[in-house]
Amino acid sequence: MSDVTIEYCVPCGFLDRAETVQHALLTSLGEELDSVALVTGEKGVFRVRVDGETIYDKDEDGDYDVDDLVATVRDRTDAAA
Repeated sequence: MSDVTIEYCVPCGFLDRAETVQHALLTSLGEELDSVALVTGEKGVFRVRVDGETIYDKDEDGDYDVDDLVATVRDRTDAAA
């Protein structure tokens, strides 16, 4: 089981994006995850971590794709099993 953290910029209005990713993860992998936490941030941050390891960072990876994020999290949880 894994913990996922989605850090998002509040002033930038990224809450909807964070909730979309959270919903997709819980819908697809809910039984394989311990938690999917939303963490507030600032300065344009949008970052997804699995067990503390960054798997997506808006500043480094650019545009995000929800399906790709779910697949990456699934790969990480399968590897941890």
